[in-house]
Amino acid sequence: MKKLTLLGGLTPAQFFRDYWHKKPLLIRQAIPGFKPLLTRQALFALAAQEDVESRLLTHFDQAYKLENGPIEAVPDIRQKNWTLLVQSVNLHHDAADALLRQFRFVPDARLDDLMISYATDNGGVGPHFDSYDVFLLQAHGQRRWRIGAQKDLTIIEGLPLKILRNFEPDQEFVLEPGDMLYLPPHYAHDGIAVGECMTYSIGFRAPAYQELGEAFLQFMADSIDLPGKYADPDLKPTAHPAEISRAMLSRISEELIKVQFTADDMALFLGGYLSEPNANVTFTPPARPLSLEKFIQAAIKRGITLSRKTQMLYRGKHIFINGESFSVARADKNALDLLADSRALDGNEIATTSIDVQEALHLWYQDGWLNLA
Repeated sequence: MKKLTLLGGLTPAQFFRDYWHKKPLLIRQAIPGFKPLLTRQALFALAAQEDVESRLLTHFDQAYKLENGPIEAVPDIRQKNWTLLVQSVNLHHDAADALLRQFRFVPDARLDDLMISYATDNGGVGPHFDSYDVFLLQAHGQRRWRIGAQKDLTIIEGLPLKILRNFEPDQEFVLEPGDMLYLPPHYAHDGIAVGECMTYSIGFRAPAYQELGEAFLQFMADSIDLPGKYADPDLKPTAHPAEISRAMLSRISEELIKVQFTADDMALFLGGYLSEPNANVTFTPPARPLSLEKFIQAAIKRGITLSRKTQMLYRGKHIFINGESFSVARADKNALDLLADSRALDGNEIATTSIDVQEALHLWYQDGWLNLA
């Protein structure tokens, strides 16, 4: 892969080898001449929407206060020490989605969202750490970052957010618009606004194994097949009626260990899990959807694009889209893999697909999962 200005002239392979999960990277002018994608007013309006995750953090009179959205009113912008955090802006704004997609040298299964942090002078969320990798792109104004590779990640109890008790920075940077800072997981950092500023955070999914394990067992519950019922024709009298017998324990264990899972089971689970939209995500169907015949004609003429809210993945013969999965033949798989990778498909490719795939595309179009280009 070629060298990227976004990574300070490194190739993605060099970045992964030397920095990913390992150490911070400061990139001056990662996006030269960068301008905010949303105005202050547009961001405030977004934070007021019911389907947008947002938080307002104030630090007035030495006290932290956190308010969860929708945020219908924010403090005066001339007042210092407050921050507005708007999550998953990429789901609601085309330019924000396009910016997030610039980071697709990381697989979609790991790419999470673009959050915008607006802060007035001296605003910030306090010294903290994240459990995932993050790129911090300065969009407007300046922010002073202090960072440190400390081992002590003890947080202060009783606060509405996780602030480190003993923050010990060892580096300091002031970021200008277009500058970007990469931080690996659990790297302590504190960003303070120098005047009014906006910072864009590109975050990555790092689900806990406990969360994955619970979800996988729930998934497997639908496919377990254990015929028969417990029986003990060789039962013997007992002098300890309250004790679970060794024979009962052994017999049930023999049956339950028959529950096995394959690599295919794991792929089906992971594809569905990682493509499932968040609970607050809603899709907008077309106001007057075309019939199947007219849709296919228009799609062959114009091509299609995935909705910015759609997550489409694949593994082997399996295709996953917004939590659903299905298998396809090799001829159709090439086109659908291309749609997932490129998030678009031209008319020539659509024309070569089977009627089953064309019907699926039409259904996704009706659901608002994809659009005519």
